[in-house]
Amino acid sequence: MATPAFEEIAETFDFLDDWEDRYRHVIELGKAMPAMDPALHVPATKVEGCASQVWILPKVENGRFDFQGDSDALIVRGLVAVLHALYSGVPVKEVLAIDAPAELARLGLNDHLSAQRSNGLRAMVERIRRIASEA
Repeated sequence: MATPAFEEIAETFDFLDDWEDRYRHVIELGKAMPAMDPALHVPATKVEGCASQVWILPKVENGRFDFQGDSDALIVRGLVAVLHALYSGVPVKEVLAIDAPAELARLGLNDHLSAQRSNGLRAMVERIRRIASEA
């Protein structure tokens, strides 16, 4: 059920043997993500439950889900980019059908993120799901 963009990340992760290379790839994904206007770093867009500062600004256009995201930590910004690849362009009614934990497990993130990062990632997924359910 994953998007082509997420499948591309999964294929790259399969190709990279070393977790240090995978972390670098996640950071590069974050760096490549379009910048979010700092004026949008407000309480309404902030994701609670993350050790780092994280902001997500959703939008639904033509029935499809998308969001802008940002973080003050490079690795977390990369995780935002991974979630963007997982959810961007998906019909809003299908967002809740995505099994994010299973998709992210394909990348092995569960085993290689700190407990704080894992909690933050869960908080981001919960925020995305809540936003989509209210759309």
